[in-house]
Amino acid sequence: MSLTEELEATETESARVERWRAETLMRVGYDAASAAGLAARSDIDLHRAIELIEAGCPAETALRILL
Repeated sequence: MSLTEELEATETESARVERWRAETLMRVGYDAASAAGLAARSDIDLHRAIELIEAGCPAETALRILL
């Protein structure tokens, strides 16, 4: 596999992971824009973002905590 092919595979995998993260965040209650923004940030703990919503924290407040 060439370097270009490896980079494309990595980018594709990264895009899949980001999409999955966004979908997961939307399922628990984040709006699409917020979910996409959080999903794009690998420094944001997905589990913490979910826990905040499941604990009753409004999405707007959760965003302020996470960001």
